[in-house]
Amino acid sequence: MEINNKKPFVGLAFKLEETKFGQVTYIRVYQGKIKKGGVILNQATGKKVKVSRMVRMHSAAMEDINECGAGDIFALFGVDCASGETFCDPDVKYAMTEMHVPDPVMSLTVRPKKTQELDQFLKALARFQREDPTFTVNHNQESEEIIVSGMGELHLFVYCERIRREYDVDIVIGDPTVN
Repeated sequence: MEINNKKPFVGLAFKLEETKFGQVTYIRVYQGKIKKGGVILNQATGKKVKVSRMVRMHSAAMEDINECGAGDIFALFGVDCASGETFCDPDVKYAMTEMHVPDPVMSLTVRPKKTQELDQFLKALARFQREDPTFTVNHNQESEEIIVSGMGELHLFVYCERIRREYDVDIVIGDPTVN
């Protein structure tokens, strides 16, 4: 795709981050311009999103900006989407090619130690799945186990630690298995 600021806006949500302000979505602009107050369309869901606040991130600091052009990266707050989704001008129907996601190589069974923490636990898993396409969650109907899969033991243990730290849910982790 040719980089061009005169064509309709096309951008890709490539990273999600949960902050005290809610979900922050990082978008790379591939063509066109986007301005604060404009409307963009999530091609995956068909939902229109009003661009109420745009920021450029500099390490831990945020800089409010009013517009971005092709090649720029900016962040939006409160946009409900998943990593890898395309955003466009509402008048065009472009979708970026999906990135190749390799099959998971390792799996673990996980569950909260306390059943009253199940909702927070499931919320964490759903968030991590939206953020990282290499992290998958499955429910084994026969054994009633929740199985998380990813790109290796360290990858999975990082998410387990994040569940403990970010959601304050103590979990029981099964032995890793190679897929």
